[in-house]
This record gives sequence, structure tokens and C-alpha cells, in this order.
Amino acid sequence: MRKIIRVLVLLAVFSIPVLLGLLWLDHFRETKLPQPTGPFAVGRVTCDWIDATHELFAWIWYPATPTQPSQATSDYLPPSWRSAVEHQRGTLLTQFLTRDLSRVRTHSMRDAKISDQQPSYPVVVMRAGLSGLVTGYTSLAEDLASHGYVVVGFDAPYRTSVVVFPDGRVIERAPQNNLDALGGPEQEQRAFELVHAWSADIGFALDQLEQLNTSDPSGKFRGRLDMQRVGVFGHSLGGATALQFFHDDSRCKAGIDVDGAPLGSVITEGVTQPFMFLLSDHSWEPERETRPVMANIRSIYDRQPGDRRLEIVIRGANHYMFSDDGAMLKSPLVMRVMRVLGIVRLDGRRQVAITAHYISTFFNVYLKGAPASELQSQPEYPEVEYIR
Repeated sequence: MRKIIRVLVLLAVFSIPVLLGLLWLDHFRETKLPQPTGPFAVGRVTCDWIDATHELFAWIWYPATPTQPSQATSDYLPPSWRSAVEHQRGTLLTQFLTRDLSRVRTHSMRDAKISDQQPSYPVVVMRAGLSGLVTGYTSLAEDLASHGYVVVGFDAPYRTSVVVFPDGRVIERAPQNNLDALGGPEQEQRAFELVHAWSADIGFALDQLEQLNTSDPSGKFRGRLDMQRVGVFGHSLGGATALQFFHDDSRCKAGIDVDGAPLGSVITEGVTQPFMFLLSDHSWEPERETRPVMANIRSIYDRQPGDRRLEIVIRGANHYMFSDDGAMLKSPLVMRVMRVLGIVRLDGRRQVAITAHYISTFFNVYLKGAPASELQSQPEYPEVEYIR
């Protein structure tokens, strides 16, 4: 028995360094984000928006004019942002459990000319989950932009995990905004407050876009933003924010909540404009946790007009796998372990591909007038369950 124990101890001692070595080598492997599925090339620019009460760092993806193959693509994150993110995450996460962000390849051309194929393009505001960087959803943003949308995401100081402004300021999330450090009623109250703060930011972002549309100093977006066709979507707390803002601001004509638990007055007052709930698979979670969330979703969904609502579940999907980080930037070794443990059941790229398809299709129907039949069940997506 002692010999067996010694063998097991020796195996553990030698296997841990080997595992860490494999993870470290995999960290440097190049990662290319999924190819956008729409007909447009994609460009990306950034803006620093500020007034007396707000300051946001905005990322804008848009349909672009194709250029030469040598055209430079945007960094997934600029170097100053990468340094700040890596410092915040620490050595274990940045060197062993995730990919080197400098080796993540996007499809967004840097500061490209906006496409002339259409006179203007619908605008969709995108919100990240909780304190996540909005660039963590680049795959969804690029895909939607490739279908002819101007996609606008933003990060806010003290609420996003870290924000790096052009003047060199690096501002991390304030401790009181860390919901993971709270519990019970205090956590719920703070989440409610954050939803309203993020919602106010979306309103400010739309104000800035309206100004950009009339007087963009660069001329790039002047007259090119169709502010009569505005949509909003978000993931997790960003989904709850999108839902509440959609309720509050009539400028939004269509919205999507990607796996976010509703918060705010929208639960009792509902929405009437086209809205979709796109959910991960919560069937394996304790019913005591999911029941109140699903009851709130049903409260909103059941009162929506039948021709303006959609609720789908992606079977096998994981709540944290809608972003680039969960689906594509973690080491394959880490993902394999998560699969063995049952944490991940659906391939991450598959989950993102299904999500991207339904996001663009929903907005095509309700912002561009595509046939509603395009949202009906499709055999190429057997993982999708329609909730009636």
C-alpha cells in the first residue's frame, strides 16, 4: 500500500510541471476568431466620449470597404490595454489558462473606409456581461457588422474591470461594483443599481452617435448611421441592462437579452417592441435558483405581442461561453478538463456561431424587414429549442 502511495505521489510531482509546461506552450499559440458570415468586410475604430457626467471608451465595428489583403487588422486589444489586463489577471490566468492576447487575430480592418454599398446602416448597441471588456465579444460584433450593422460597445471607468484611456489613465473597477464579493439582498440591490447605471450609459452612447451622425469631425460616420433603426443586445448583466434600456428608451426598435436575469421595472411593466430571450441550457442547475429568473422572463414574454417575441434555448450551451474568452481564448487543455467535468457540453465555437446567427437574423427581421419566417426552426441548428 505504501509503495502505491509513493508511486501516486511521484506521478503527481512529475505530472504537474508537465501540465504547466504544456499550458505555457499552448498559451503562445495563435488564435484566429471565427470568420464573419456576412457579405461585408469589417472595420473598427475607437472613441473617447466625455461630458460633465459620463466618460466612455467606445469600440465601433462597421461594414467596411474591402481593401488589399495587406490591410492591417485591428489588434484584439491595443498593447496598453493588454498590459493592464494581464497585470490585473495575474500570472496564472494570463500565462497558463488563457491565450496570449497579442496572438489573437481579428477580422476587423483598422480605421477602414465605411462601405458605400448602402447610404446608411442600422445601429446596434452591445453590452458585455457584468464588468467584462466589450472586446470580449468581438466575434459577435464582427459577425453582426458583416451583415450590415454599425455595432457599438463601450467600457466605463469604475464599472468595467479595467479601462485604458488615450491619455494614459488606467482605471480599474471600484470594489463596491464587484458583485462576486457581495451576497443576498446587498448583491441584488447593487446589481439593480448597476443595471440602471449601464442603462444611462447606453442612452449617453446613443446621444453621442446622433452627434457623430450629424457632425463627425472625421467625416467617416456623418450621415451613415440610421438612427431610426436602432437595436440593443447584451449578455448576462449586459442582457438585463439591454432589456431595461429597451423598456425605458423608445429609440430602440428591437432588442435581445442573451442569458441575462431580468432586473428593474421591466419585470412588472413588460415591453411591446420586438424582443428576444436567447438562453443557455439551465436544465442541470438547481431549480430553486432558476425558477425565479424564468418566472420573471415568462412575466415579460407572455405579455408581449405574439408577432414581436421569441424565446429560444441552446441545448448544451454554457452561460459563460457566449464571449470570446470562454469559447475561444482558453487553452484547449483547460476546455478539455471542463468538458470531462461536465461544465462545458457544447463546443464553444458552435455556441458562438449559433448565437451570432440568431442575433443577426432577429435584427434582420425587425430592423431591416426580412421575412419573419427566417426566425423559424432550422434543421442546421438542432441544438436550438423554441419556447412557445
